[in-house]
Amino acid sequence: MDKEQLQEIYLKEEYYWGTEPNELVEKVLQYIPEDHRKGKKLVDLGAGEGRDSVFFAKEGFRILAVDISPAGLMKAEKLASKEKVALKTLEEDINDLILLEEVDIIYSIGTLQYLKPENRKRQFEHFKASTREGGLHILFAFIEHPEVDIAPDWGKNEYLYGREELQSYYLDWDILDTYEYIFDCNSSGILHCHAAGVVIAKKL
Repeated sequence: MDKEQLQEIYLKEEYYWGTEPNELVEKVLQYIPEDHRKGKKLVDLGAGEGRDSVFFAKEGFRILAVDISPAGLMKAEKLASKEKVALKTLEEDINDLILLEEVDIIYSIGTLQYLKPENRKRQFEHFKASTREGGLHILFAFIEHPEVDIAPDWGKNEYLYGREELQSYYLDWDILDTYEYIFDCNSSGILHCHAAGVVIAKKL
């Protein structure tokens, strides 16, 4: 979906994606012990309505929730207030995002497809350079797959990744885990499938 579509659905009172976190959040907890979470700076690229950002804030992380939709970020702040946690929000296009301070973790699910192919190398290098030694990137990207068609609600500003592309940006890091899978989705009320790849990498 494009920015206009996201803004429209996020303006509605209900939470389009719900308020329970994605399963990918468990990967962060798996690699960051409970007694090492408090105060760690985590950037949620494509925070949407804030369900994952708020979850991480409740776990003790310092959160920067980044999204292109102001309506989504307003709901993220509302959810954080309801859950009595703090987070910072930043309205920005992932293609132009510049992190102004070092971070410990970069997490992203459902947003990297908006990063245009010609901007990927530059932005991934920036995100890596902005991460402290020993920091983690936990990233999900929609990928090309011969058995999966383009989603019916795929936007004009969304771009799939090659099967091994995401891993290629982290050859100088320690890739702790990488896998791909196919899953069903019902966004926009239209049942379809996506292929996705996940990379979990640690800065050496």
